Amino acid sequence: MNERKSNKLEAPVTVVLGSQLPLCIDPIHDENPDYNPFEHRRLEHPTTNGETLAHLLKGSLGSGILAMPLAFAHAGLWFGLGAMIIVGFICTYCIHMLVKCEHKMCRRTKTPSFGYAELAASVFANGPEMLHKWSRFAGWVINTFIVMTLFGCCCVYNVFVATNLKQVIEHYADFNYDLRWYIALMLPFLIVINLIRNLKSMAWFSVIANIFVSLCLVVTAYYIFRDGLPTPSERLPVADYHKMPLFFGTAVFALEAIGVVMTLENNMKTPQNFIGCPSVLNIGMFVVVVLYTTVGFFGYWKYGDETKGSITLNLPTEELLAQSVKLMIASAIFLTYCLQFYVPMNIIWTSIRDKFPEKNKELAEYVTRFTLITLTVALAVAIPTIGPFMSLIGAVCVSTLGFMFPAAIEILTYYKRPGFGTLKWILVKDILLILFGVAGFVIGTYVSILEINQTLTEL
Repeated sequence: MNERKSNKLEAPVTVVLGSQLPLCIDPIHDENPDYNPFEHRRLEHPTTNGETLAHLLKGSLGSGILAMPLAFAHAGLWFGLGAMIIVGFICTYCIHMLVKCEHKMCRRTKTPSFGYAELAASVFANGPEMLHKWSRFAGWVINTFIVMTLFGCCCVYNVFVATNLKQVIEHYADFNYDLRWYIALMLPFLIVINLIRNLKSMAWFSVIANIFVSLCLVVTAYYIFRDGLPTPSERLPVADYHKMPLFFGTAVFALEAIGVVMTLENNMKTPQNFIGCPSVLNIGMFVVVVLYTTVGFFGYWKYGDETKGSITLNLPTEELLAQSVKLMIASAIFLTYCLQFYVPMNIIWTSIRDKFPEKNKELAEYVTRFTLITLTVALAVAIPTIGPFMSLIGAVCVSTLGFMFPAAIEILTYYKRPGFGTLKWILVKDILLILFGVAGFVIGTYVSILEINQTLTEL
């Protein structure tokens, strides 16, 4: 097995779609201790720990944070607090587990790096013989789910940004245009920011977006605490059980960023710092979970049954400071678009770039990029209520990508080498995670179908 000479960010998909999958050099021993995969990575624009942290925060801190007070309303004040911490821990642990398995498989196969789909294909190819024939299919499924999820996010982002701009502009201007016009007018601006093709250059976008989100949260906190909080006894400590699916659906889908983490780790100058203690992942996810929990807890405590789908809707509309929150969060989500678009674009382009002659590759990449951006805008224009439909895709994809596949990958990684530990605790734990993912799949699908039904009824 020849060692790969280069490791640009496109590489994670190449092995999955190529003619040969990396097999273990030594099928008996756990790792090849003399091989350090990090020394063999060749990156044109590696990102620092700080830049990776900024991307991780931006990839996780989306518009979902504004929906957390409503999620707590579906769970109850104190139950939501405990459940949010547990869900945050599970999401973080699954990412840890996935990256750790990648590092193990890199050493076993003497491969510099694996993307998510590439890792799945490799563990299937090196697992029980009956699974070997499914290795490429496993990689294809993961790539497909990642593209569907993040491409759907881009469509929803277009609607979210346009909706906030429309509300602010028409609050002060004497006209009223259809939301579709605002979405369509975003196209040239989206094309411009997506001319950047590497994560290192995008780091400033993530930094600026994180500043906007931080300012938005500061202003929101000001309004939450300005007139004091009611007594906790005025809020439900635990909500009705039939509302719990809405909480878990919102929390899991808002926190889960597993579609971008492998790309971030693969593009780091010091990937060994991505996991561990302390690490980029732990610091980033700790900040994300604390922010989501804080906004959800105090937002529901303040507004109770009056809590709306986005906490910005609870802020006084007549005050300029409150209106600025909508502009800041819209700007942050707009800048996040390029990070969410980067991964599906990378997957799609890697799968088709060999079809073009070398002299036309760069032009073909830009045409592909412009076409996909236009498609996200066109879908958002065609279905401005696309959110519930994307939630259904998210219910299927995120539960699979975030819980089921990481657990299955760890099972196959530890299959025979070095084993599942005392009382097979690794196997038991991974089976429980798979069941948790199945529950999220069922719950998320149920909630999304209810939302779609309600949306269609209101049309």
